[in-house]
Amino acid sequence: MKFHRIYVEITNVCGLACSFCPTKNLPSKKMSLEFFEQVIKESSSYTKEVALHVMGDPLVLSNIHAYLYIVKKYKMSAIITTSGFFLNAHEPKILLDTPIKQINISLNSFDKNETSLCLEEYMKPIFKLCEAKLEQFHQPFINLRLWNMDEKFSSKAFNEKLFQKLSAHFKIELDIQNIYEQGLKTVRLASKILLHFDNYFEWPSLNNQLYGDGKCLGLDSHIAILSDGRVVPCCLDGDGVINLGNLHTQTMEDILNSNRVKSIKNGFQNHKAVENLCKRCSYKIRFN
Repeated sequence: MKFHRIYVEITNVCGLACSFCPTKNLPSKKMSLEFFEQVIKESSSYTKEVALHVMGDPLVLSNIHAYLYIVKKYKMSAIITTSGFFLNAHEPKILLDTPIKQINISLNSFDKNETSLCLEEYMKPIFKLCEAKLEQFHQPFINLRLWNMDEKFSSKAFNEKLFQKLSAHFKIELDIQNIYEQGLKTVRLASKILLHFDNYFEWPSLNNQLYGDGKCLGLDSHIAILSDGRVVPCCLDGDGVINLGNLHTQTMEDILNSNRVKSIKNGFQNHKAVENLCKRCSYKIRFN
């Protein structure tokens, strides 16, 4: 069994309270470097790419470089997903060098948090990172995410202000009306620096309505490992509702060969949601 990537949550702490994210129900947790190396060593047999994120923001950790060193040691690439609020705590070189393949920055987190920062102050370290990338590093990709699109244009006012900042910095015209009307997904701002659009989505929850059967990429393109060692089939299961096993006490091989994993995989291959959480997940609709 091989995966395109494995999500490894090195911490479930994000330092924010975005209105588009579910409330954190689990105790704050940081994955130790020793256990992280065990996780990466086992994961290297199943993928060449790890995303250091499920619910937390990896950049809240002052020693992120130590985690990246381990990823590099096992000749794997890493994806960082961050709110951008903690970029100032790290030198750009650490975030732009091997093994990082891609950095995702969720720009709409600024609009959905109470903060004393103004937009210009928030964007300053983001622009600094982009400039360092253009001047010194061929890799990685930087994706500036605006996952706040909806039919009501509820975030249009914020997006207009943000587009003004982006247009001025990258010297590119961003027509917000055109982007909304055409439903664009990506705009190139500079070499390997992209502005990426997507809609708000509903997080899976046992409290959601039933959405029935369908297909999902969980256990197909990816799995996720939570900061406490639990393995889950999907990067949206931040609470570990579908607990497939724990790498503190089991091997990845044993977990992935379990009857529960086989049942979930076979179900999705036949467009059937086996688990209750999957039945109540609307995200899978986009794959059907």
